[in-house]
Amino acid sequence: MKIASVILDIPTQALDAPYSYAVPDEMLSGEGGGEAALGAAGRPAQVGCAVLVTVGGRKAVGYIVGLEEPEASADGAYDLWGVPKAAADLRQIEAVLTDPFFDEEGAACAQYLADRYVAPLASCIRLFTPPGAVPRVVRGRDGRWRVEEAAIGEVDDRWVTRGEAFDDFEPRKNAVKQQAVLAAVAEGDVRLAELTREFGAVGSAVKALEAAGAVRVEHRRRLRGMEEIPPASGRTEAPPLTAGQVAAVEAIERARAAGDGQVVLIDGVTGSGKTEVYLQAIERTLAEGRRAIVLVPEISLTPQTVGRFRGRFGDAVAVMHSRMSPGERFDQWDFIRSGQAKVVVGARSALFTPAANVGLIVIDEEHEGSYKQDQAPRYHAREVAEYLMGRAGGAVVLGSATPSIESLYQAAKNPRWTQVSLPERANGRPMPVIEVVNMAAEFSSGARSMFSGRLTRALAEELGCGRKAVLLLNQRGFAKFLLCRDCGFVPECPHCSTSLTYHEAGQTLMCHHCGYTVAAPPVCPECGSPYLKKFGAGTQRVEADLRALLDGMPGVGPDVPIIRMDADTTQAKGAHQELLERFAAADAAVLLGTQMIAKGLDFDDVTVVGVINADTQLHLPDYRAGERTFQLIEQVAGRAGRAELDGRVLVQTYEADDVAVTAAARYDRATFLRCELPKRRLLAYPPYVRMANVLLWGADEHAVATEAELLHGQLAELVRNEVGERWQVLPAVPCALGKLRNTYRYHIVVKAPLEDDIAAPLARLFRARTPNPHVSAAVDVDPMDLL
Repeated sequence: MKIASVILDIPTQALDAPYSYAVPDEMLSGEGGGEAALGAAGRPAQVGCAVLVTVGGRKAVGYIVGLEEPEASADGAYDLWGVPKAAADLRQIEAVLTDPFFDEEGAACAQYLADRYVAPLASCIRLFTPPGAVPRVVRGRDGRWRVEEAAIGEVDDRWVTRGEAFDDFEPRKNAVKQQAVLAAVAEGDVRLAELTREFGAVGSAVKALEAAGAVRVEHRRRLRGMEEIPPASGRTEAPPLTAGQVAAVEAIERARAAGDGQVVLIDGVTGSGKTEVYLQAIERTLAEGRRAIVLVPEISLTPQTVGRFRGRFGDAVAVMHSRMSPGERFDQWDFIRSGQAKVVVGARSALFTPAANVGLIVIDEEHEGSYKQDQAPRYHAREVAEYLMGRAGGAVVLGSATPSIESLYQAAKNPRWTQVSLPERANGRPMPVIEVVNMAAEFSSGARSMFSGRLTRALAEELGCGRKAVLLLNQRGFAKFLLCRDCGFVPECPHCSTSLTYHEAGQTLMCHHCGYTVAAPPVCPECGSPYLKKFGAGTQRVEADLRALLDGMPGVGPDVPIIRMDADTTQAKGAHQELLERFAAADAAVLLGTQMIAKGLDFDDVTVVGVINADTQLHLPDYRAGERTFQLIEQVAGRAGRAELDGRVLVQTYEADDVAVTAAARYDRATFLRCELPKRRLLAYPPYVRMANVLLWGADEHAVATEAELLHGQLAELVRNEVGERWQVLPAVPCALGKLRNTYRYHIVVKAPLEDDIAAPLARLFRARTPNPHVSAAVDVDPMDLL
């Protein structure tokens, strides 16, 4: 008998430690499975297995995170079977439900996440399980608990192949279906499902042929979704490296040789060849028998990106991202667990796939906010990668044309970080010239179009020559809305504290937070005025105005397509790939989209980039607003002039003198930082402090406000008693988005010196406090924003 440490699959802060259960010897050997409702008999109990246990009078699923020999009881007594009585008093695991999902390192990482991000252990361990493949316990109408089988599992296809008697077998003349099956198999192995689609019910014919030895029926594992992953069409050879790329690869090799989780920050302009640096560093890692993980932002996980890695590493590349179905993600997860996948490319969740012996983790576009999880556990992929490689003896590579201020600070201050600059494009071409267009001046001169004169002329010139353009509509921020010009009424969402967004298609008003939709009113609901003004511009309206503009241009006209990429047009599966293929196939075309087109796109014939409204983010109540605006302008500018053709970028803004805009237009990061960093230091924001955002939400505003005040008092007392005056606990106030999906939101910001562990005291408080049944609370350590 052994003692298992089990994390219960119940996401609550109160369950802050594993529970101990006895494991009978037959479960350790795999000879028994207890209530093996899922065919688990024969599975030995191991770290990472899902198991069935009883807790508090009910059945529950848990995960084994440790196995130990039992200690003797205090009096040294043993029971009749020679088991220490202390162990004999424990409840036993009742069934082993699955094979292991993770190992001891995965269990350690889950504990790290729970401690670092003040998150329930169950939520952390869930990151390591395949989507949809975890059994759960449900209570039936009779009051009894039962195990419900996992919804997702392997798919076995039946294939019909040649049998030993295939060449000699002669079907009867009237056995039409047997003849059809034999003719199909003669062309090669064929799935039984395909035969059925082609010839109808062929089950009896196949059985007769199998009995005669003419064919064999084999079960083969099918990986779902593989047809949508770009194929490995021949290995692409590594091109010669520039001096900067060589220096970057050498820096990565030194970090890997150190074997202690060092970080290399590749600070390279768009087109400088960062991806080739990743590829060559991965090749060297694989040559040593280790594996690699490559993280890219979800919006950058395009067929272009995946195709480059499969072109170099072939079918040994697995892909993981949220646009896959649960079945497809399970198959890729299992492909990784099998060891056949040597390189994992995916969004942030790829960190938790069962890839053993990882020696390198690459995080491309490391500045992207999507690397921060917005639900428990609210981890940041960069910090988790450092932790994993520190334990595994590998290295972390961060890459960006616009590194985050936190990463630049670490590279300057932390001896474990190395920064390598790639200031020039790999092909030697110059970065495109960025022109700032002052839209306030355009308006003053009588211009009323959303397209400035300079942008209009640039589009006419480039599209007329058969080239392509990219137009970015910066929609992040408070969206377009209706306003009554008589009484000032703005339609708002009844469930969220935000205005409703106007959609041209169908003339509807929609909340982009909760999905509430209503028809746009013909007159003001408050005063009856017909003067409802549309403020802001969505992609649908921009597309319509752009179509009218292009149709009237000599030499351009209606033959030039406009490909729109936004949340509406990319909902369908495979829509990203289809839209980008249309853009690539056209001679002259305009790609119009939101932030998803600002990065990850590499087209040789894009010669003009336009930013319709560059300053939207500057008006957000967010300390990162300037940094994000600077990054966005530089990132989207990099889409132009990537090959032999020169590129130009036109940035339209009403804040033409803002340092984030002017510095980005000159590619002058130093000037931007000289303005930004003193403000961050004065106001005590990262990178000079650690922050935690304590969030509270509920349906009753008074209850949320009362609980927020109570929690603020507890936090202030905790900080006062444990750390004194070095920390700040700001007052409890409503969030910038004070109401969301019918819940009211408050927050409390805690700030601490960089060297302090901000999570430990907060974790002790949250795990000891009695939860309010009407108000939810959570901690966001190192938040990306305070909205």
